[in-house]
Amino acid sequence: MRFLNISFAAGVMLLAIYSCNDRGNKYIDQGEVHYSIEYVKSSGTMPVDLKPHTLVVSFKQDKILFEILAPFGNQGIMNLINPQAEIYDTYINMLGVRYYYSSSPGEIYPGFREMEGAEVNLTSNTTTICGYSCKNAEVTFPSDRKKVYSFWYTDEINVNNSNFLTPFQEIDGVLMSFYYIMGGSVLRFEAESVYKKEIPDKAFEKRPKYRLVNKKDMDKIITDMVNL
Repeated sequence: MRFLNISFAAGVMLLAIYSCNDRGNKYIDQGEVHYSIEYVKSSGTMPVDLKPHTLVVSFKQDKILFEILAPFGNQGIMNLINPQAEIYDTYINMLGVRYYYSSSPGEIYPGFREMEGAEVNLTSNTTTICGYSCKNAEVTFPSDRKKVYSFWYTDEINVNNSNFLTPFQEIDGVLMSFYYIMGGSVLRFEAESVYKKEIPDKAFEKRPKYRLVNKKDMDKIITDMVNL
């Protein structure tokens, strides 16, 4: 029985180690963070298994690419930040139809409409995610100030202004665990792996063959995608 207990404890420890991988070093300024997406609350009729379950954030100093990927086809949502080239774009690829919206510097990206006006309370709580020391922020949104969401972030990854153009600009660090609210859906993002790797500059260039739409239309498209 003691052997079984030890084996079980060892299994739990291995699961904890491999459930969140740090493939790089601390304070890297180039690489990727991979997140899982949990549908805490899912709206619409599409089965959760068919909805996006992965977020990949590629970064190179102050250049950042966010990609929410669907489990089938080459579909999803991209946010691109490239201050040097003055690119602050949102791209949508949905059922072969491609749209984009170009934000102005300082303008919150489309898709965050229901989170605008977020109130952020930085706490003294800490934890470790993927080997990185993380700080805590308690966040509330205008739709329900009584509901508090716990965000975790780290300053041990060198990404400049990682929450630029989001309602969470007060959080000075890379988000490792956070929430996204849109329509009737609540999504939780949790970092699973951090990789140190070379990201080509081409990844942060404007995408061709996308049709320009206004912000109101882009908001509606993103809301519809999240709440299918």
